[in-house]
Amino acid sequence: MTRDIIDINDFTILVETAFSSEVIQDSCKFDEPVIAVAFYGAGNVDLEMRYPTGSRQLNYTKGLALSFYADELVDCIHTVSKNKPLECIVIATATRHLEKLPNQEGELFSELLESLVNPKDHYVEGPSFFMTPDMHRIVDSLFNITYEGKTKMMFFRSQITALLSHFFGQLAINHTQGMKSLDKERLERAREILSENLDNPPSLSELSKELGLNTTKLKKEFKEVFGLPVFKYLQNERLTTAHSLISNNEATVQEAAWHVGYDSLSSFSNAFAKKFGYRPSQIK
Repeated sequence: MTRDIIDINDFTILVETAFSSEVIQDSCKFDEPVIAVAFYGAGNVDLEMRYPTGSRQLNYTKGLALSFYADELVDCIHTVSKNKPLECIVIATATRHLEKLPNQEGELFSELLESLVNPKDHYVEGPSFFMTPDMHRIVDSLFNITYEGKTKMMFFRSQITALLSHFFGQLAINHTQGMKSLDKERLERAREILSENLDNPPSLSELSKELGLNTTKLKKEFKEVFGLPVFKYLQNERLTTAHSLISNNEATVQEAAWHVGYDSLSSFSNAFAKKFGYRPSQIK
């Protein structure tokens, strides 16, 4: 488990990673009431927000952007296991800082996260959605920074600003247009099925049949919710999983390729290089 806390202006950035071969739980609290946005990367941990008047559980967090208000009495509990590592970036600001935030950020919070600015409980969940491809790329880059020293911090600051901008941009679109009436539970189930069967995924027609959606509707709505076509999403999941296996010394390059469904090592290596900018054999 690693936990880095970085202050940028009146924002506190919490970067958490954890990998474990057994089930472990990590709990953290905030020192004062905050409004925050959590971005979940390649990991897929279970999350529980436990507070005096209740609790909120999320069992599929991979790719999620989640906004919330939490005071000092809220326990944020992540459950990490071998198949569910933690990659989480939390951008938080104390409620007392809202009026001082630069670049009209305080106004954005008030306009688009009004329920969090005026909370009615110890924990209040605001808008959440699955990240766009641009947001995914930023989160991936923050967990794979190769720079050092002052250059690393400069890059980190710029990417955090971009990530928050994308979040509010997407929130503004959702706010003005209204969320479309999609069957999100079935689409989230589609994503789970793909993630659980990387080595032998169902065909589009098989997936449609299992979910009770016609193929055209599945393709259209999956892309609208997750920002990628079904099998582009599958490819990203395969390569991200393979990267994790190799970088954590859990598999050789060949074993990782097989694990995520690539029969051809050259095809795997080419796809990997296209996504990450370097070949799997170059991971240190």
